[in-house]
Amino acid sequence: MSSKEELKVSGSMSRETFVFSSASLRSLRLEQEMQDWEEARRELAHRRAMTRRPLPPALSTRPQPRPKTGKIQEVRAPPPQIRCRDPAVHNTFMCGDMAGIYAVLKEPGMVNALMETVQDEMLWAPEIGMWTLSTKTKQTSALRLAASRGHSSCVEELMFRGAEVDADPGGRTALHDACSDGHAVCVQLLLNNGADPDVLAEDGNSPLHLCNTADTYQCVELLVQSGADVNLSHRQSRLTPLHVAARRGLEEHVELLISHDADVAARNLEGETPLNAACSGAERASEAGRYLRVVQRLLEAGADPSKAGKKQHTPLHNACGNCSPRIARQLLQHGACADATNCFGYTPMDCLLQVVEDYPDQQPEDIARSLLNHGAQPPSPGMLKLCLLSPATLEVMINCYHVVPSCEDWIEEVPEELKMANQSFFESVQRMTGQPRSLQHLCRCSLRSYLGGKCHSAINNLTIPNCMRDYLLLYLEGEIR
Repeated sequence: MSSKEELKVSGSMSRETFVFSSASLRSLRLEQEMQDWEEARRELAHRRAMTRRPLPPALSTRPQPRPKTGKIQEVRAPPPQIRCRDPAVHNTFMCGDMAGIYAVLKEPGMVNALMETVQDEMLWAPEIGMWTLSTKTKQTSALRLAASRGHSSCVEELMFRGAEVDADPGGRTALHDACSDGHAVCVQLLLNNGADPDVLAEDGNSPLHLCNTADTYQCVELLVQSGADVNLSHRQSRLTPLHVAARRGLEEHVELLISHDADVAARNLEGETPLNAACSGAERASEAGRYLRVVQRLLEAGADPSKAGKKQHTPLHNACGNCSPRIARQLLQHGACADATNCFGYTPMDCLLQVVEDYPDQQPEDIARSLLNHGAQPPSPGMLKLCLLSPATLEVMINCYHVVPSCEDWIEEVPEELKMANQSFFESVQRMTGQPRSLQHLCRCSLRSYLGGKCHSAINNLTIPNCMRDYLLLYLEGEIR
């Protein structure tokens, strides 16, 4: 007698002798259903094992002779694919409801069914010059829905029942969805079942490209261990996974990719390298530390700080445009050209001056000092008014001239609060405008002009007091003499 029959007999006998509550009867019914499902799984596994076909022979380049039979080979069309628009079914896979999933999968075709959603969206119609309501259908699959939510049990069940692991309804595979949301267990299951780690989505992204948050590090490890190409570029933008990780400031991702021979000199469609991507991504002062570590790692791996994109925009241009003093200093110390010009004729100093008003608290004076100490030319006097909100940057700039240029056209625009907080400095600027500078300052200018781009390294190697070294390297005094 089978376990199911025993359960039925015991249930009928119990009803004759005991009073069962509704909860007890429900428990017995659920137990019986679970046993039914378990037996169905065993039968399915046995049937798959008995009907599994042997591996096909290796492909040969020689043409195969046609069979010597007069019969015409019949080719049967595959069964039509099921399309499901039932939100309840979609939610079953999105929520990982295993009992509901078993019920849905009683229909074998539901394993690879197209899950469709229909939405009404407002789209701009330029031909009629107005917004119109348009119906848009989006497609996905049960495997994609489960993988995107990290339901590993559901993914495992679908794979067991023959789900197509690399199917891409809607333009993406389940592996793309699992990587995008950092579901490492699902990524492991998919890879173990033959998922292609280098498959490109309709938008041109590989799974590695979609590992773009700190939570996806384990997914990157699994993909790399499965043989994913770390230098695979995006179909349109030509971005590599290293570009993406550097742009997001993901130092662990960058370290892992470089350790697996990621190309630090790879160029995207705009000709920019991962180093340029990292320097352009450091937009917030709170994230400057991790971007600095990414830049340092790229430079250690051989990244060239002078490589520019198609618009001749170098990493130093980006660092100055984001007002990142420590990154700019690192680039200059590794040989970045302080006076490089982009296709618009802007130097890194020009990029800095354009953002001083936006970042007065991010020490723009440090960048100005570093640029000047590595050979950058002082800006024209007319550009000094861009430094009004940063008196420290203004002082560094003025100390590069033999004579303090006229300030009448901009000194009155200094906010009163700022003028009062730096009263001695602004008074000295007005007093010294057009007047001869001190002999000490003229000697500083002559020495710096002689050393040029070697100013920083040469002065640091001189055996002189620290106060004299700071004076030559344009550190601040608080007023103009």
